[in-house]
Amino acid sequence: MSAVHQPFDRRGFLRIAGAVGLTAAAAACGGPSTSGATGPAAGPAQIDFSGVKPAPEITWWSNNPGGSQAVSQQIVDAFNASQKDTKVTLVTAGKDYEEIAQKFQTAQTGGSVPDLIVLSDVWWFRYYMLGSIIPLDSAIKAVGIETGDYRDQLLADYQYNNAQWAIPWARSTPLFYYNKAHWAAAGLPDRTPKTWEEFADWAPKLQSAVPGVQHAFQMPALAGYAGWSFQNLLWGYGGGWSKDFDVTCDAPEAVAAMQYLQDAAYKGKWAGVASVDSANDLSAGAVSATVSSTGSLVGILKAAKFDVGAGFLPGGPATSSPVCPTGGAGIGIPKSITKERQFAAATFLKFLTSPENTVTFAGATGYMPVRKSADVTALEAKSPLSKIAIDQLAVTRVQDRARVFFPGGDQEMAKACANILTQQKDPKTELTALKTALEKIYTNDVKPHI
Repeated sequence: MSAVHQPFDRRGFLRIAGAVGLTAAAAACGGPSTSGATGPAAGPAQIDFSGVKPAPEITWWSNNPGGSQAVSQQIVDAFNASQKDTKVTLVTAGKDYEEIAQKFQTAQTGGSVPDLIVLSDVWWFRYYMLGSIIPLDSAIKAVGIETGDYRDQLLADYQYNNAQWAIPWARSTPLFYYNKAHWAAAGLPDRTPKTWEEFADWAPKLQSAVPGVQHAFQMPALAGYAGWSFQNLLWGYGGGWSKDFDVTCDAPEAVAAMQYLQDAAYKGKWAGVASVDSANDLSAGAVSATVSSTGSLVGILKAAKFDVGAGFLPGGPATSSPVCPTGGAGIGIPKSITKERQFAAATFLKFLTSPENTVTFAGATGYMPVRKSADVTALEAKSPLSKIAIDQLAVTRVQDRARVFFPGGDQEMAKACANILTQQKDPKTELTALKTALEKIYTNDVKPHI
């Protein structure tokens, strides 16, 4: 998850949804159960690909997350050279997930629809509710995609109503990055803190040992990352944004977690908030540590003029595992194109996420190899820190639904976090207001369509 979420907001989504008829589209999909994978046994209707031949040309829309355009084109070229049935064209359809989402949904009302589309963690369920992507199960079977070889946590992120709606591709988790020279100057052990409370003890030592540093810790830019990365702290304190579809962001545990961050910024004065990208702040040596996507790993290592350390996310007073959320993007196939194009798209999707190509993609970007059988020996030898990111996958947790299933939920979270962390507003008051906003989104924009 390295493309920053920009405010293509809930109204924008609903305006487009109204144009294509969200209610009818969701009904046509069979409508998900609120219990997710344990919903109706039948699930949505699957497409019959018997006797279908692949289309001669297809397009793949991407926003090139993590600076992935070059490596994606490399994989496209390899596919085109490997067979003569289908030619794939890579199209840069936006600078971030929101631009590509807006372009894709606008295309539903008339225009050129792609054959594969990048689905970010906070957008795929909206495509589902709109009925603009297909359940992939029959396509997976038709082209022989081995779902059992994909990392279970990453594949499960796109499962709903007993169907698979996307295949994991540019997948990431947050990592705790730190400046080893600053750590050494402060006399700290060469590792990440086990808990946030431990880091609160370390932070003053860092501030004293490295006088020129702006902050011991730089929080991610709130507009793009608050709802994602702060789940770690909320979970560590025993809270969360939500539990299933019940909004819980105003619970005492969540309030305590946000109070910790506010105190770090205003009382301890050892934490700041990035204006653009905390990974850049770390790479420049301006701060001692930050939390950023594994998709930032390659960029940080290239830019930093010091030894970079990385490790698992810290835990909290309630729990230390699993407190790391999954994130990033997968690939889906639109509903409104022909079976021939859908079949060709699935064929390329199999190639794109093959064990070999997932290693190639990970090596160029820092994203996770999504296949279990992927040989990561060379990748880890070249970049030992990538092993840490891969190992952390075993202790990841699926994101709270209020962030990934509620249209615009992550933006509401970002607003509340900004009020708490840049305006010093009362955490309890802001999180209570956030609960009201999230419950309104659920009642108006989610519940009627599931």
